[in-house]
Amino acid sequence: MAHSADPELSVDELVRNSSIEIVPLKGAQEKVDAVPAGTTVSVTCSPRFGLARTLDHVAAARRSGHRVVPHLAARMVEDRAALRGFVRGVADLGVEELFVIGGDGEKPVGRFSEAAEILEELVEFDHGLSRIGVGCYPEGHPKIADDVLFEALLRKQQHADYMVSQLCFDASALAGWLRSARERGVTLPLRMGVAAPLQIRKLIELSVKIGVGQSLRFLSKQHGMVGNLLLGRAYEPLDLLLAVREEISFTDLSVEGLHLFSFNQVDTTLDWLYRASGVEKAG
Repeated sequence: MAHSADPELSVDELVRNSSIEIVPLKGAQEKVDAVPAGTTVSVTCSPRFGLARTLDHVAAARRSGHRVVPHLAARMVEDRAALRGFVRGVADLGVEELFVIGGDGEKPVGRFSEAAEILEELVEFDHGLSRIGVGCYPEGHPKIADDVLFEALLRKQQHADYMVSQLCFDASALAGWLRSARERGVTLPLRMGVAAPLQIRKLIELSVKIGVGQSLRFLSKQHGMVGNLLLGRAYEPLDLLLAVREEISFTDLSVEGLHLFSFNQVDTTLDWLYRASGVEKAG
């Protein structure tokens, strides 16, 4: 691999550039208040709660002084008017960034079924967004072939500014996928999707509840997993980051930061962020 002219990004620098994902469940707004103002909060969008719930939580996070990245699931957008209404709503709140995904709904509620369709529609009007993110799948997708995923990512890349990886626990899979993506022409900077540190039993429980249980396939196969589960030990994301760093250069392969899946365990996530980044906790 050619050595980059830029200084190598360290693990703690990567951690400092983290966003914290919040699911708009009951009580989530109060938890966001505990996040330091200025920290980026990412608010999900799911078939269970709808676009209006996402917008409500985005508004609350903005009122408490946070930089917010709303998720927009294509399968939840009824039509062009609904898309423009949502984008206008977040813009009115001072939001300049959007994360566009296909979504988990079995059936689209309207004319959109994948992220690329939303991205192509956004080009058609002055939306005021300065940055748009899209998803990627280092460990594959249970319903979509890898080649189809790559083709879709290249299509999305034309209208996006960065990509966020789906929850991944396998350092070699993540590093190998990123090398392959770069070789296949994917140039979007990557924000690594990483689970916040939780007790393994809690991580499994919440992953299944929120709908990312499939991502635990690798973790569940690891040596010592059963023992750690029985002993009540926690999953440590720093181990994953260090393992990835052993295999690739964050700078050379354009890894810009982390996307932390908090499962709304905000206090635990913040404690880890302070510890892993080397930044002293205020107060």
